[in-house]
Amino acid sequence: MNRPTPTRSWPGALSWLLSPLLSLVLVMAVGLGLGGCVTTGLPMAAASPWQAVLLETKSNPLDVAFTDARHGFLVGSNRLIMETDDGGAHWQPRALELPEEENFRLISIDFRGDEGWIVGQPGLLLHSTDAGKSWNRLFLDTKLPGEPYLVTALGPKSAELATNVGAVYRTGDAGSSWQALVSDAAGAVRDLRRADDGRYVSVSGLGNFFATWDPGQATWQVHQRVSSQRLQSMGFQPDGNLWMVARGAQLRFNPDAATPEIWGKAVIPITNGFGYLDLAWDPSGTLWTGGGSGTLLSSADGGKTWQKDPVGSAQATNFTRIAFAAQGKGFVLGERGVLLRWLG
Repeated sequence: MNRPTPTRSWPGALSWLLSPLLSLVLVMAVGLGLGGCVTTGLPMAAASPWQAVLLETKSNPLDVAFTDARHGFLVGSNRLIMETDDGGAHWQPRALELPEEENFRLISIDFRGDEGWIVGQPGLLLHSTDAGKSWNRLFLDTKLPGEPYLVTALGPKSAELATNVGAVYRTGDAGSSWQALVSDAAGAVRDLRRADDGRYVSVSGLGNFFATWDPGQATWQVHQRVSSQRLQSMGFQPDGNLWMVARGAQLRFNPDAATPEIWGKAVIPITNGFGYLDLAWDPSGTLWTGGGSGTLLSSADGGKTWQKDPVGSAQATNFTRIAFAAQGKGFVLGERGVLLRWLG
């Protein structure tokens, strides 16, 4: 026996048909509403103070230093060393007399006049007295705690050397002997910076705490974190207070270096899925931060508002360091041979 096909009234049928569609619209509306609470875009600056510089290398530049306004050196991974005679507009590769079988990572370079220093890993220390025309390798004590990480030229025959476990040494005889300035190391560090007055700040290897050291102190002073976000890097503001970059694209600023446990609220310029790796102020006082996938941002009002830099955004790289040095020099260092030069 045939049964009649059940029928629906028009309002009931319409409700049945639109029910899934209405649910989908509702879900999308909620999603868009939640997404609107997160800043995912920033305005692009109309112009850029940076110029992309072509480097004939795929190595990672890690540090830069100048002997005068025009002459300087760039160092990095895979024994990278390059020289400029026109203020950084063009760079030429140079070679160091080092064993071919050793693939050194040249991590830090500094000059005071014609006297220069380079440190690298593993266990490399170089010294020059003729503006880098020649380099003399100085052999480090095999008992040196950690690997060389940061070198600072202080004057004739004088320099400070810090390692990646926070040991700090000073020489006054061109590297023939070194005096320990800290009685114990800070432990494995992910980042280590020095202020012009000789203070240091270090970030632990896991990024879960930081430590400070002032000249004259016997040991590093360990400080607890102000949030659960892991630290990426730390350094000194132009006024001598501290700054930090944390995971989650967070920037924080310390109002008084004498109280390193006190920090302002987190500043998050943009949440685009890429973290920041460094922070610096240019000679005009503009704040810059850089990081993954060509992220290069600037703020002219102390971090309240931000813009994307058009030259930085065009680079397919991760920016690892922003360096402003003497003579008004400034560079942004990126991976795979990317370098931006400050034009002001």
